[in-house]
Amino acid sequence: MKNLILKLFGGKKTAKQQEPAQPTTQITEQPFTVNNGGILGAILGDIAGSRFEFRNEKSINVKLFTAADKFTDDTVMTIAVADWLLTGASLPNIMRDWGDGYPDRGYGGMFYEWLFPLDENEMKPYNSYGNGAGMRVSPCGYIARTLDEALDLAKQSAEVTHNHPEGIKGAQAIAAAIYLARQHTPKGEIRRYIEKVFGYNLQRTCDDIRPTYEFDVTCQGSCPEAIIAFLDSTDYESAIRLAISLGGDSDTIACMTGGIAAAYYGIPDWMVEKAVKYLPNDMIEIINRFDGRELKKS
Repeated sequence: MKNLILKLFGGKKTAKQQEPAQPTTQITEQPFTVNNGGILGAILGDIAGSRFEFRNEKSINVKLFTAADKFTDDTVMTIAVADWLLTGASLPNIMRDWGDGYPDRGYGGMFYEWLFPLDENEMKPYNSYGNGAGMRVSPCGYIARTLDEALDLAKQSAEVTHNHPEGIKGAQAIAAAIYLARQHTPKGEIRRYIEKVFGYNLQRTCDDIRPTYEFDVTCQGSCPEAIIAFLDSTDYESAIRLAISLGGDSDTIACMTGGIAAAYYGIPDWMVEKAVKYLPNDMIEIINRFDGRELKKS
């Protein structure tokens, strides 16, 4: 992995790096070991950040997983992408199916119109660069067998709606960070790779960002911040707390941070146990299949 990172840092990007080879969408064999990470890390971040989305608390000392917390559209679409990767079915159709099952989870206006169109034949991408592309991408970073595959799957998952270059870039940056974290890549190398390939400024810290950061639902205004929260963290819980403390679109930032942090650190058992009470059985089934877990409602 170190040689791969060094190769990517040096010289101009090759055509292969710019346009990764097309893998099959369906992955029939589980190519990774969860080590207590997985897409549950992104979902727990979403749940923990949910009540702060419109009531920001710029502090790491917040109570996590209260009765006021819930899963949002971030979780629904993360599950949809995981379902797509498990089955190889049409991603737009799977997203619509999950959206139909959970229609009141805070979808953005343009995405809502795409998800529930008046004309069912109209499900075209709408050139978005919103962070919806980054919030749902964690399954791509987890299931990929190579870095190129992570980038390609992220592009596929984004471009059904978020086909603006910044939307695709945001999804790819989060997926790449997850993939590299799975390989136990040092944080400094992850930082340099993301800066080199995607042009994000990761030289800031959460303490630098927090005082002036405002609500920003663009990829370019939230994906770098989510990655920085991971880079500043010391474990999974601190990553989630740092993400929430930045303010802004708290559930989505924590969702993206949580996906990366879970790959790097794993998830504490007590948080895994908390997840079950917030999630319906059909979502638990997808998480169990994708992450190799055995979560059950008590």
